[in-house]
Amino acid sequence: MREERLRQKIGVRELARRVGVSASLISQVELGKASPSVGTLYAIAGELRLSLDELLFVPTASRPTRHRQAESGAAIDPVVRRGSGKSIQLASGVRWERLTPQTPQDVDFLYVIYDAGGASSPEDSLMRHSGTEYGHVLNGRLGVTIGFETYELGPGDSISFESTMPHRLFTVGEEPVEAIWFVVGRRGDPRIGLGPASSTS
Repeated sequence: MREERLRQKIGVRELARRVGVSASLISQVELGKASPSVGTLYAIAGELRLSLDELLFVPTASRPTRHRQAESGAAIDPVVRRGSGKSIQLASGVRWERLTPQTPQDVDFLYVIYDAGGASSPEDSLMRHSGTEYGHVLNGRLGVTIGFETYELGPGDSISFESTMPHRLFTVGEEPVEAIWFVVGRRGDPRIGLGPASSTS
């Protein structure tokens, strides 16, 4: 994150202003001393014009392009074994595990876990970003607020919605939630404004 911010010549305070958080939080995240919320993470990725894969899992300097891969003839194992995917633990009890060896441009394919009490954002701060989300619940009960409506999903239930709608995902009850999640087209408009009542998932 710091490497890409510096490459784009964006100061800590400027990035913090764009994302709507404190400069100290940006610094702590870059130093690995703080975990961002889901909303803050999406906002940072959007401002830096990066996919989650590029922001979280692959250092910028070593990020291989498809062109370089083709030239080198390097083969990428298409299989991700159970528990072997790259993962990140976010603030507020949310864990993401990547389900592909690499993330195709503009598509996030994730196995997500919401711990008991976990949520994508505070109750009074919905989030929004570009793209469309598709989710399928495997275990537990997941609450999904989209605009003024709230839905409760159980095992086997699915949902899809435009990510530009203010939304929030949260655990219902004491059992953790496991789900499969796609976000398609997230990089279409990285400058969607975030605010106290209209942030990102």
